[in-house]
Parts: sequence; C-alpha cells; structure tokens
Amino acid sequence: MLSPLNFSQPKVSDTVVMFNLGYFQLKAPTPGFWILQITGRGKDIFQIRHLYSAALEQEYDDRASEPIETKSDSHSQLLMVLSLDGATDLQLRVSRLPGKETSKLVEDASIESDGESIVEHQVSESGTSTSLTSVLSRARKAVAKTFTFSRRTQDGSAVGKRNADVVHVFSVASGHLYERFLRIMMLSASKSTSVPVKFWLLANYLSPLFKRTLPKFAAAHGFQYEYVNFQWPRWLRAQTEKQRIIWAYKILFLDVLFPLDLERVIFVDSDQVVRGDLHDLYTMDIGSAAYAYTPFCDSREEVEGYRFWKQGYWASALQGKPYHISALYLINLNRFRQMAAGDTLRVTYQRLSADPNSLSNLDQDLPNVLNQERGGVPIFSLPQEWLWCESWCSDESKTAAKTIDLCNNPMTKEPKLQSAQRIIPEWKSLDSEAQGTMMHIVEALTRSSTEQVEHDEL
Repeated sequence: MLSPLNFSQPKVSDTVVMFNLGYFQLKAPTPGFWILQITGRGKDIFQIRHLYSAALEQEYDDRASEPIETKSDSHSQLLMVLSLDGATDLQLRVSRLPGKETSKLVEDASIESDGESIVEHQVSESGTSTSLTSVLSRARKAVAKTFTFSRRTQDGSAVGKRNADVVHVFSVASGHLYERFLRIMMLSASKSTSVPVKFWLLANYLSPLFKRTLPKFAAAHGFQYEYVNFQWPRWLRAQTEKQRIIWAYKILFLDVLFPLDLERVIFVDSDQVVRGDLHDLYTMDIGSAAYAYTPFCDSREEVEGYRFWKQGYWASALQGKPYHISALYLINLNRFRQMAAGDTLRVTYQRLSADPNSLSNLDQDLPNVLNQERGGVPIFSLPQEWLWCESWCSDESKTAAKTIDLCNNPMTKEPKLQSAQRIIPEWKSLDSEAQGTMMHIVEALTRSSTEQVEHDEL
C-alpha cells in the first residue's frame, strides 16, 4: 500500500503482488515522499529489509538513512519519487519476522516460502501445460483465504451483497465515436439501474475533451466515476495495434486495476445500451466462478455459417461447451484474486501470443481457452437475456434483452452508428440527451475560458 508521508491521511493506492515475477505497481499522484507499507496478513509475518531503485541509484534501509518520525516499524519504508515518470525498477526485499520462520502467508497454504523457485520454474518450463498447471495451482494455494467475502454459499463461494448500494461498472473507449457511445452507455445504465452507479474508466486512451467534460456530465446525470490506469509491464509481450492493446486491458489486469476493497465489478462495452437493472446482475450468485459471461446466441439461423466457434479449432476445443462473448461480464474480484486468475490469464497470454495467429479476438479468446484447460479459470454462463446483439440473436428474443450490444455484423458490415439508430429505438433520444448536456458543458467551458482571457488582458 502507498500512503502520504503523514499517516493520518488516507491511502493513495493499494495492490497485490503478481506471482508473475513478483511484479507490482502503485500510483503516486505527484513527486515527493511517500510511505510504502506491507498490510494485511503479510504484516504479521514479513518485514521490509531493503528497498532499492536502480533508476534513482539510492537505497532506503535502516542502515542508510536516519529514522523518520512516520516510520514507526519495519512494515513501512520511505520512498522518494523525484519526477512525474515515477520511481521505476524498484526492488523490494522482505524477510520473516523472528518466530515466524515457519508461518504461512495464508492458512493451509502449501506453497514454498521461497518465491524465486516459482519464477524459475515458470520461466524455464512455461511452454508446457504441466508447468502451467503446477505453477498456477501453487499460486492459488498461496493466496487462498487471503480475501474475505460479504457472504458465502455452502461450498464457500462468494456471493455479492444483496443490499449493494452502488453498482460498479468498468468500461474502456478510444476515439470520439466510442466516447459518444460510452456517454450513452453510462446514461442508459444510470437510468435503468435501481441504485447509484459508479463507472471505472480506463484513462489511458480517453481524449482530453472527454476527461475535461466528464465531471459536469456525471453531475448532470447523477452517477459517479473514477479513472483507472496501468502501465504495461515490460516483461509481458506487448501488442502493437491500439485495438488489441485495449482488448488486452479488458482482461489481463483485472486483479490489479481496482482498489482491494472493491468486491465486484461489471464490464460493459462502451457501445452497449443497458435496459435491465444492473443491480440484479451485480448481486447474482455465480457460485465459485471468478467471472460470468453470456454465451453467444444461436438463434439467428441465417448467420450459421459465420459461427466460427462451431468450426475448426473452437469446435474441437469447446467439446460442446458454449463460446462466451466478452461484451459484458461480471467479475467477482475477491474470488478472482483468491484463485490467482490474473496470473493464470497472463501466463496463458504470454504462451499463446508467441504465435501471431493466435488470440485473434484477444479479450474473448483468452477466457474461453482457459474455460477449457485443466487448471484454468472456469466461466459461469449468464442467462442469454443479459446480452443481445442482432448479428447472432433472433428478433423474437430482443424483447427480453437486458442489454443490447452493437456486435459487428459479418454479413452486412453495417457501420455501428447506423446500426445503433436502426436497432435500438431509444438510442436517438439517449444520444440527443447526452449531446444536449455536452453542448451546455462545452458552452460553459468556452465562456469561462473567454472570461479568463479577458480578465488576464485587463
């Protein structure tokens, strides 16, 4: 956890350490002095021995610096951030506290105390399924029982709070068209949901205009928002196309994007219109699964030849199981972190992305692959009505749709803006309302800027 130098102030950010090479990121809003802390059960077992930054070429430990008033124990360490680029290449070393030499990080965990053995095993044998299963099963045992749930079913699986007073929604967008879609999605979700909605938006690719106008747009339509971002790790194979990078952010970093006290989040594509109450989805019992997706529709007969999941590799891999669409899904973040699902996804991504022809639909193919593999991440299948799109679903099933997605139509290739106005009756009124709000906001901002310029001239 990262906190201001004054311990009386609230935390700035927290995260979990990935089993992938022991990697972590924390967000410091500004340069300055910060306190890096071990929290949770780890605080009872470990102490910070050494913090080194190759970029800063400075070491912080008890021998190299005088104790400071806010550094009251060995679980916190002073960290200096010198620039807006942050403090990179941090090497954090910990040791066990006296008397805790045999204590386990979590109860009944069977993982070795030396985490380096996992890294070496993963790097040397990551190309084999045996290694993948072995590494990830040990990782899961190491984090089991670390996270608490609001309620449990008989098998110990997480269930969302039935009286959740806020529904949390995650989304991504890039480009002015998709930002327009995003505003409409947020507007429709807020109108259709019985409790307040808070949106978590990936900041990396949003335009300056969107960010500048969002505070007033959110206030006008009664929803909350917060930005999330994550720098792509250098050790993880990078994508070069913006669309594929955005797809990757939808799935690869779910365990580290959000605060640790956020229990659940629903991903909703920016080009969807929400008709149902998202509170029903947010509080749904999905058993022991880490996430829940909607299967692709089979009801529109004229596109049968385009159903790729019924042909070739997918027909063999699925073995009768459904292929799930990634336009909307519920993530139980507690369960997701408990079973090290993020590490599983990243290891599998690293293995499969070595082949440039693999993972053509990255954000969709990856979870569907791991739904089949031993030691993977099982998917809970949502009822079909939670996602309807004209490309694959029959017209008759549209009346029950709780969300409508603008899937690409493989037959007509119709532009999304055109299909939105044709398929979704309420889309024009939602768009008009959003555009009207934006017009007032932009006019107010322009007026304010003009007045400031005139004031400066005086």
